[in-house]
Amino acid sequence: MRAFLKALLAASGSLMCVAAAPPDPVRGAVKAPVKVVVSDLVSTTSTVKLYFYNIRENFLKPGHYTMLKRVQPDGQNKVVIPVELEPGEWAVAITQDVNNNDKLDKNMVGIPTEPYGFSNNFRPRFSAPGFDDCKFIVEGPGKVVTINLVK
Repeated sequence: MRAFLKALLAASGSLMCVAAAPPDPVRGAVKAPVKVVVSDLVSTTSTVKLYFYNIRENFLKPGHYTMLKRVQPDGQNKVVIPVELEPGEWAVAITQDVNNNDKLDKNMVGIPTEPYGFSNNFRPRFSAPGFDDCKFIVEGPGKVVTINLVK
């Protein structure tokens, strides 16, 4: 569990802005519209951060995400985020910065005190999830990924 929490904290603590990896000349595929639905928000005003990964080896490594999206819930307890993703395997890690201090807060033993979640609604028990635990496939338009946050 500590390894999972360290990975999640490291990933969330090092990300301060929306960013995307440079284009991959090998891939270059046409991107497909995908909707990410995030439910069970604890706060209707606090920032929700979505970390997108499409490289297995980079999953949850600080600063190695493919894309970061920040979203304000605007009074809602659920947000729908449209994104454009290249076809292939993807995974998403999400945090909600309830106190808006730009980091994932944790208690004395390292357990997050702010909401988090993963694609496939994977719930880690003793260690960080792997890419395969959270991956989903983008094959074309119409993909919807639904994630419920853990409080």
